[in-house]
Amino acid sequence: MSLEHYFIIDSTLREGEQFVNAFFTPEQKVEIAQMLDAFGVEYIEVTTPLASPQSEKDCRMLARLGLRAKVLTHVRCNLEDAKRAVDTGVQGVDLVIGTSSKLRQFSHHLTIDEIIDRAQEVLAFLSTQGVEMRFSTEDSLRSDPQDLFRIYEAVDQMGVHRVGIADTIGIGTPHQIYALVSALRQRIRADIEFHGHNDTGCAIANAYAALEAGATHVDTSVLGIGERNGITPLGGLIARLYGTSPQLVAKYNLPLLVHLDRRVAEIVGVDIPFNNYITGFAAFTHKAGIHAKAVLNDPSTYEVLRPEDFGLTRYIHVAHRLTGWNAIRHRAEQLGVNLSDEQIREITRQIKALADVQALTLDEVDRMLWQAHYHNLESNPTPLSSGGIA
Repeated sequence: MSLEHYFIIDSTLREGEQFVNAFFTPEQKVEIAQMLDAFGVEYIEVTTPLASPQSEKDCRMLARLGLRAKVLTHVRCNLEDAKRAVDTGVQGVDLVIGTSSKLRQFSHHLTIDEIIDRAQEVLAFLSTQGVEMRFSTEDSLRSDPQDLFRIYEAVDQMGVHRVGIADTIGIGTPHQIYALVSALRQRIRADIEFHGHNDTGCAIANAYAALEAGATHVDTSVLGIGERNGITPLGGLIARLYGTSPQLVAKYNLPLLVHLDRRVAEIVGVDIPFNNYITGFAAFTHKAGIHAKAVLNDPSTYEVLRPEDFGLTRYIHVAHRLTGWNAIRHRAEQLGVNLSDEQIREITRQIKALADVQALTLDEVDRMLWQAHYHNLESNPTPLSSGGIA
């Protein structure tokens, strides 16, 4: 299956609002929505208007922003919710209902036949409202596949635009997701959306497997924030697709990703993890001498992502005992310090010896390089020219 035709549904303003630290003011919601729109996501999903009076106001406000991205809201699969959603002016309504035995027993108490009847009732209404319609099962990975296929085939016949597979508790593996999406792709005409939680660390891999198997839409959130461990992070999905081919993400404004991550992190009061995809502070830092030497000659030796494509720069870390003389020479060149290879090698030996007994800072390394530079100047002073003296 080609990966070229896919769409991102960013759910920072819906799933992300379920993150334990999240509290978005209306102004912050507008800011995030506009940043996501500038980045280029095709859809922005927002909290159901039934959650609270302010949520309804926010939904109406976001629907009226005039964004290029379509604004969707996520509601329960019942007629009242669907009517309230349409009334806000959103461009799409995302219906959801639990289909696993646990959710049917402990949540809504409906049979599979009753779920189908309800879905058909709601979709019949929505089909007259001029909105994009998505129907998703909840806890899809713990639902009986035959139950899922019955439901999806029924809503497909109703003309739904997308059906959703939701790994609600993050239990799925890439192999399972690929198999389920592949089987579903053979049974329905509608587009397929994947929503994956990260409880077991597979959200990015599962989203990618879904796309490989024929899914057309993937739910993300900035930094992956959401219920519990969150969902597929926007940056993580972008990194995975870029790793396959930079052309797959060329439609997005990649340098905005770092600003999105930083702003959302600031709003919800968390730090961006050091190992975060693309935007973590260590993402493009090279330390070991053998790595640094190769990267200085050809960055692709140890980089699958080009930092400059994201408005970032790589960093060669030199102040440590694993450093190599190529890295030290590079640092000297950055400073404009002219030293011989023999001097660079000697300074490298000194750095390694010092770093064996204490942590070093870049300032200390720079000081050693400058000292050697000034020693050269004192040892070899430039003679004054007498050409202009009468």
